[in-house]
Amino acid sequence: MYFSLMIKVVFLGFGNVNQQLCRSLQKSDHVDVLQIYNRNSQVFSSEWKGFDFTTQLSEIKSADIYIVGITDDAIASFSETIPFRDRLVVHTSGSVSLKALSNHNKRGVFYPLQTFTKTQSVNFTNIPICIEAENASDLKLLHQLGSLLSENVTEVSSEAREKVHLAAVFVNNFVNHLYHISEELLTEHELDFKLLQPLIAETARKIKTLSPAEAQTGPAKRNDHKTIENHLHLLEGSPYIELYKMLTISIQEQFK
Repeated sequence: MYFSLMIKVVFLGFGNVNQQLCRSLQKSDHVDVLQIYNRNSQVFSSEWKGFDFTTQLSEIKSADIYIVGITDDAIASFSETIPFRDRLVVHTSGSVSLKALSNHNKRGVFYPLQTFTKTQSVNFTNIPICIEAENASDLKLLHQLGSLLSENVTEVSSEAREKVHLAAVFVNNFVNHLYHISEELLTEHELDFKLLQPLIAETARKIKTLSPAEAQTGPAKRNDHKTIENHLHLLEGSPYIELYKMLTISIQEQFK
């Protein structure tokens, strides 16, 4: 896509998401990362030397887009403290409404649908970026910014984005927690979690071509009561026995 403009960006907050966005956007010839605001004078790694940091809201520079990357609960109150008016301020949260931002400024959302860790670089090319804004010109600007990162930029309302985020918690946070439980169960018997990695990879591969329902296997789906009872016996005294029962019943209800 051809861009005739340089998009000036200021990051407000510098947690996982904003660090990943900054790392990728600063590589573009069409983005000028003017400044990074962080509320404290935390020392960042040498990677960020040369960037203009400030801890003072009063020193924030004029930009085209201000990207708020802070905890969800703090977005509303923080946006009220921003000293300027009528500029485009967006947050990166999946679960927070656009209207949580102060109406002192033009409001928007720039939500990359991915899990981020500060120490792990990501390739944004295939990461969905959900955008939202209150007027057409701001939406166009967010689409231009998103297209510099990803091939998948989609307008998604706050109401729909909440549903997307809920679904994302199931497939990411909850599934990862199940990985953690599995690792504990193996470690108790001095077995390596790496034993499960080919199975995890194959499960993820299958749902690229099959629906989750089509890909479902296991004792709960086939009503293998003997195996289920044996698993429950192995889990006696475990804090995870009720979770096993709940998931088993959920699968059985789905396929009865």
